[in-house]
Amino acid sequence: MPRKKYTAEFKTKIVLSILQGDKEFNVICSENGLNPNMVRKWKQEFLQNAHLAFGADSERKAVQRKEDDLKKKNDQML
Repeated sequence: MPRKKYTAEFKTKIVLSILQGDKEFNVICSENGLNPNMVRKWKQEFLQNAHLAFGADSERKAVQRKEDDLKKKNDQML
């Protein structure tokens, strides 16, 4: 039987439910038919990568600025 794949949105929903503490960890896992060890890994990965939520926009802006500068230089050469 192939392993079930879960979307990033689903994993995020589960982890946020756990972090909000509305229900017990084991209750959330059992209600969704999830292995608690797998959910612990999702939570750990989520917390380890939380900083990316705040850095991605500034990185994107830096790349966009560099791209705009290159386009201006290219236009000046023509």
